[in-house]
Amino acid sequence: MNRTHPTYRLHYTLLFILLAILFFAELIWGSVSIPFNQLWHALINPQETDATAHILWSLRLPRACTALLAGAALSVCGAQMQTLFRNPLADPYVLGISSGAGLGVAFFVMGYSTGAFITKIPWIMHLGTAAAAWIGALTVSFLVMAAAKRLRNTMSLLILGIMIGSVGGALISLFQYFSSASALKIYVLWTLGSFGGVTDIPLSIMAILIALGLGLSVYNIRALNALTMGETYAKSLGIQVNAVRNRIFISTALLAGSVTAFCGPIGFIGIAVPHLARLLFKNANHKVLIPATALLGASIMLLADLTAQLPGSGQLLPINTVAALLGIPVIILIILQNRSHG
Repeated sequence: MNRTHPTYRLHYTLLFILLAILFFAELIWGSVSIPFNQLWHALINPQETDATAHILWSLRLPRACTALLAGAALSVCGAQMQTLFRNPLADPYVLGISSGAGLGVAFFVMGYSTGAFITKIPWIMHLGTAAAAWIGALTVSFLVMAAAKRLRNTMSLLILGIMIGSVGGALISLFQYFSSASALKIYVLWTLGSFGGVTDIPLSIMAILIALGLGLSVYNIRALNALTMGETYAKSLGIQVNAVRNRIFISTALLAGSVTAFCGPIGFIGIAVPHLARLLFKNANHKVLIPATALLGASIMLLADLTAQLPGSGQLLPINTVAALLGIPVIILIILQNRSHG
């Protein structure tokens, strides 16, 4: 593989600057704008108890950190999935993890008509929803890993993931059909995605899990580079393909599962960002692509969340809607490019 070209340092520097600008913009702008001098004073004096400090430390800083982590996690996860399946339209949820998480939440929220009870105790609703989503995502991940031992063909795993997603969607539809209106509303709001409410302990847990997933992704770089040339080529280099697939599945569960559990299913970012990183760096080497994808994904997710808040309006759009508006044009461009190449 080629060594990183010196000009990439400029690319990384610009991405770091963009990330910093968007991160501070997320802290400054919202339903109430905070002047930079007040923001800086609140940052360096966390013991302050005025309104600005409360907005910053209790609301905006956790939200910005959550968006940053989610963007990096989904983007890196998407890059791994596209390399593993050699499919430009593969995303972090291609293995059915999103459907598994959704089924867990549907069972928790809409099963046995518990919605009316949950809505009365917000902390039970929030923590229970995250835990249910995690259990569902992990269950699907373990099923896929067990199937991977028997299915030597990666495309068979892709089909299996699609089928798991279809079964999960069908079961969710049954829960929705028999659920109460209040429980159905809770579930629908969860599917729209949100970075609000992820604070303190939940944010710490999410950060640790995503850090582990990103670390495993970095460990997979050499194997991912080999897989870009196909499984046969990777085996000729001594790569244990089955072990690599399991590591990628574990990384996917940690990254996509964590984001889905705490923030809801957020689509399109995981598909679009890896392609944007390849276009920007013009390099498919994962030693370049993984950090570039993480930085670009974090920046785009911050931009999406900043847009979703409609600064100064007091309105809040679903993050999934804004992510789709940003990601769909890229996906259409990819499809058109593949069609022209064909």
